[in-house]
Amino acid sequence: MKYRQLGNTELSVSELSFGTWAIGGAWGKSDDQEALRSLHYAIDRGVNFFDTADVYGDGHSEELLAKATKGQESSIHIATKFCRAGDIHDPKTYEMPQVEAYLDGSLKRLERERVDLYQIHCPPKEILEDGSVFGVLDQLQEKGKIRHYGVSVETVEEGLICLQNPNVKSLQVIFNIFRQKPLEELFIEAKKKGVGIITRLPLASGLLTNKFSLDHEFEEDDHRRFNENGEQFNVGETFAGLGFKKGVELTKELEWIIEGRENMTRAALRFILDQAEVTCAIPGFKNQSQIQENLQALNTPSFTKHELNLLHDFYRNEVHPHIRGAY
Repeated sequence: MKYRQLGNTELSVSELSFGTWAIGGAWGKSDDQEALRSLHYAIDRGVNFFDTADVYGDGHSEELLAKATKGQESSIHIATKFCRAGDIHDPKTYEMPQVEAYLDGSLKRLERERVDLYQIHCPPKEILEDGSVFGVLDQLQEKGKIRHYGVSVETVEEGLICLQNPNVKSLQVIFNIFRQKPLEELFIEAKKKGVGIITRLPLASGLLTNKFSLDHEFEEDDHRRFNENGEQFNVGETFAGLGFKKGVELTKELEWIIEGRENMTRAALRFILDQAEVTCAIPGFKNQSQIQENLQALNTPSFTKHELNLLHDFYRNEVHPHIRGAY
C-alpha cells in the first residue's frame, strides 16, 4: 500500500481507501458479517481511511466502522458527513445547535471522541457562498470534536467556492473516466491551496466494472434502480449522470483499456491513481472479493501519456454531451 498526504494536513491516507455507502444500505441486499470481514481484510492490507455519512443506512455504516476499528482509533482514519439528515436548504441545518447534534450522533455511533475529517454532505451552492457553516466547523474544531473538515461537492463551481475558505482541508468529488471535468481547473487550484482530493464514484456506480448488460435489473432497494434520473437526489450520484443504457454502451467503447491491465475495474481505478492531485479513491464494496479486486489496482500498470490523451478525447467527445445535471 502507498500513502498520500491529505492536502497540507498531517494525515497520511492509503491511496486506495473505501467508501461505506453500500454496506450501510441503498445498494441492494447487504450482510453485516460479510461487511465486517471485508473491513478487516482491507485494514490488514494497509487501508487506513474509510469514508461514511450519518445517512448511510441511517448511521448503520458508522456503527459497522466502530466495530471494525475498535482499538485502532489512532491509526485508522474515518471521514463522515452531515446535513442530509435534515433540510439541506434550511440555514438552520448548518447552525451550531444542529451541526453539533449531527456530530455528536456520529461520534456516538463511531464510538470515538473525535472525527478525523468532518465533511458537509453536498450542500446547496448558496450555503457554501454564505459561508457561515465554516465558522461553525471552526468552533467544533476548537472544541476538539473534529480534527479537520472538508466538503463533498457536486460541481466544480462549488468546489472552487470551498477553496476560498482557508480551513477547508479536503474536497470530495465525483471523478472517474466518465467524469474528467475536475482535471481542467479544480484539481489544479486545490493543489495550489494544499487541499486534498477524495474521489468518489470511481467506478461510476459499477459501470466501469464492465459487468453489466443492457437488460440488467437492479434490486428494488438499490438506488441505481430508483435514482437513475435523479428522482431522489442529484442525478450525478448515479452512473456519473449518464443514463444506464448509455453508460453501458460507452463502457463497451472503453474495453481497449483492459489490455495489459487484466480487467476494467483495475484499469478504471488505476486511471484515478495516476492523477497526482488525487489523495485517494474511495470505491464502495459489499464483500471481501470486491475489496480484493479493487486492491489489485495498486499493482496495475499506469496509463501512458498517449493513453491519457485518448481517454480525455473520449470524455470530451463521446461522454460529456450525455452527462445530465450540473457538474
